[in-house]
Amino acid sequence: MTYFWLSLAFIAVAAATGVVFARKGSREGGAGRHWKAVGIAFGALAILTAVFDNIMIGMELFHYDDSHILGLKIGLAPAEDFAYPLAGVLVLPGLWVWLTRKRSTVSGPGSRSQLSRSRARFQPAKRALLRPSWVNQALLASRPVSWINTAYPFAAAMLLTTREIDWVLIVGTLYFLIPYNLAMYGINDVFDYASDLQNPRKGGIEGALLKPELHRPMLWLAAITNVPFLLVLGLAGGPAAWAALTVSAFAVVAYSVAGLRFKERPVLDSMTSSTHFVSPAVVGLALAGADVTPGLIILLGAFFMWGMAAHAFGAVQDLEPDRQAAIASIATVFGARRTVRTAVVLWLLAGLAMLLTPWPGPLAAIIALPYILNCAPWWNVTDSTAALTNKAWRRFIWLNYGSGFLVTLILILHWNVTS
Repeated sequence: MTYFWLSLAFIAVAAATGVVFARKGSREGGAGRHWKAVGIAFGALAILTAVFDNIMIGMELFHYDDSHILGLKIGLAPAEDFAYPLAGVLVLPGLWVWLTRKRSTVSGPGSRSQLSRSRARFQPAKRALLRPSWVNQALLASRPVSWINTAYPFAAAMLLTTREIDWVLIVGTLYFLIPYNLAMYGINDVFDYASDLQNPRKGGIEGALLKPELHRPMLWLAAITNVPFLLVLGLAGGPAAWAALTVSAFAVVAYSVAGLRFKERPVLDSMTSSTHFVSPAVVGLALAGADVTPGLIILLGAFFMWGMAAHAFGAVQDLEPDRQAAIASIATVFGARRTVRTAVVLWLLAGLAMLLTPWPGPLAAIIALPYILNCAPWWNVTDSTAALTNKAWRRFIWLNYGSGFLVTLILILHWNVTS
């Protein structure tokens, strides 16, 4: 089979699936916006694909057999390479619309009279129809938009160390992509329910609002989906991997659960949150048997400061809901202004630290600049206006994707330099 026919098969399946999802989930008048979003997303991904593929092919990291491609190219990249981002944007937006759709009750002649005659029997079914499905809520709780933030550090750390793709890399990436986030955010949503009720940004892309009856199932789901992966990865590694996995899992639980609640211990809350994102990289390095060098320690330290800054700044927007729920955080204790300034300083220190890493690590210092520029306008924010920082936080979410693009370019350069 040629690359063209393989790509065409992916697009056909993706198109059919995307159309089905979009039709089931789109509200009246929403179809046009949906397909416009698909077009914009594909345009952005096509540009990124062209950049990455041309760089990697130019560095001779891989090549294509001319007999298996059409021969139509954009620079050095064959046209078939653009089939996969197209397939992704056809499926994922439709899936998201379908998962977040609102369900309605079934109506029809006689339905009201039937309900009246047997209210006790049909009322539970009515409530179930009005409530989004459990699977939908679980996926929303796991913050799909942020899955890459934990899977990427693990995969990059392990791949750059071993320079090969094996079953441990695949299993670990899958774990830190979905189950890990399901536990991290799902447990948080269960134990933060009181404050989330007061938080207007909950219930969408920035977090689900889990109803009390879903709390116990969420905790069971987190355990069932995480424990097997942890055992398998633990068996694949040695003591260093066991320690890294233990710290990672403990940080996920300790941040939210009653009795520990590290998220209510100022500074420790930001440190624990940062561990959520740095520990996958440490796990990957441990499983790969990486050598611990001063440059690696500095790099992980810079990453850790970046994570602390991200948490601190994100806590500012929740200052009022957290205070109403009597939750102590770095923002509620330090105040909005001091917390923002702490975040700016941490991002600055993270950037400066990267200047001390081996080449091409110093190039990553520039990545701190967009975060500083995004946060700095709120240097003098007050507690009463803290909620307005949500504007910058939403930009922060998308800045992570831009940063991921730049980091990937640097990692490709590192791969080529050290090969």
